[in-house]
Amino acid sequence: MRTVHSLKELRTILRGYRQQGKTIGLVPTMGNLHEGHISLVRKAAEMADVVVTSIFVNPMQFGAGEDLETYPRTLAEDQDKLASAGNTLVFAPSAEEIYPEGLASQTQVVVPDVSDGHCGASRPGHFEGVATVVTMLFNMVQPDFAVFGEKDFQQLAVIRKMVRDLMIPVDVVGGPTVREDDGLAKSSRNGYLTPEERQIAPTVYQTLQATAAKITDGRTDFQALESEAEQSLGDAGLRPDYFNIVNSQTLKPATAEDREITILTAAFLGTTRLIDNLSLTR
Repeated sequence: MRTVHSLKELRTILRGYRQQGKTIGLVPTMGNLHEGHISLVRKAAEMADVVVTSIFVNPMQFGAGEDLETYPRTLAEDQDKLASAGNTLVFAPSAEEIYPEGLASQTQVVVPDVSDGHCGASRPGHFEGVATVVTMLFNMVQPDFAVFGEKDFQQLAVIRKMVRDLMIPVDVVGGPTVREDDGLAKSSRNGYLTPEERQIAPTVYQTLQATAAKITDGRTDFQALESEAEQSLGDAGLRPDYFNIVNSQTLKPATAEDREITILTAAFLGTTRLIDNLSLTR
């Protein structure tokens, strides 16, 4: 496995693979890798001859007061994990390599509609940052496909719409959420939790499951279900950001006629923001 930091070297290496007729898969990450990320790399390795994992803490997708400066940078540990997961090439550029003219003058990619609401409402500009850097990575790597985690459900929807609307020749593949034994979705930010908070954190998934069960039992008063879930999260010591029951395709509020439903939630536990989702068919 090789690690490169410059676009020039990346393109030189990938050109050689393409000349050999090899297929290329991309797994974009911000590093501080956990088993969820590694499962995406393994999935890519099953589908492609060459797997490129990018490690880049993208400043464009962090808002004011968020954890850009403190976000863990663990390249050496990440390299060890990737080497045993079937990864071929690590692309770990600097911010200067990606944004040589700085953020202020950088062209941005805006994906309307699906970026609205949910995390898009809570983190203004976040999905513009995600869509921009992913478009750039697609252009730099030119993969045959790219794998993204389904834990970031809205992000996956944004990327899929962006690829569809801009006719980018990359297949976008979703990888299932990987969870701890108690149901907590694996996340790089789980490391911020105190031991006491870690005991409370599984409540997020438990609340998703409880709400899904009520919907499966026939309840369609979705606003009331959302309020009940937020109350449950609050009672457990979390501060709900949102708890939304939506149409799985449009991410708009679900109606009684919808069959494919996804429950999206984000909640703060101390200073840590946890996100999760659960999809069901009625």
